[in-house]
Formats: sequence, structure tokens, C-alpha cells
Amino acid sequence: MAQTEVFFFREPKNDLVPLLEWLDELPLKVQAKCIERIDRLGELGHELRRPEADFLQDGIYELRASYPYG
Repeated sequence: MAQTEVFFFREPKNDLVPLLEWLDELPLKVQAKCIERIDRLGELGHELRRPEADFLQDGIYELRASYPYG
């Protein structure tokens, strides 16, 4: 299966990547889970399905990761 190239949005004015800033604020185990999902997206692309990804609407999909807090 072909790899999918994953791009992150970067703020044009200051080169900040909001996703990476958000990830940095999460606990390390949660960061690892999110990075695992992003890696799977790169491996499977549009073929990634629930529970890892889901269709929202208008051709928009979401990448899903859950982690039990507590």
C-alpha cells in the first residue's frame, strides 16, 4: 500500500504549527497516542476508518484518538 503524505498547517506570519503546540501541552502518553494515529494516517490515508478516523460532513474527516484520563 502506498504511503500518504501528511501535512500540518503552519501559520504564515510566524511559522507556528498549532497542532504541534497543542500536542506539547498534552501528557506524554496522550502525545504518543496522537502521534500513533498520525502515523497510521500516513500508512493508510483515506482508507483509515473507525475507531481511528470518522466522516464528519462535506468531505471532511476527523482523526480520532481517545485516552482514558484519571
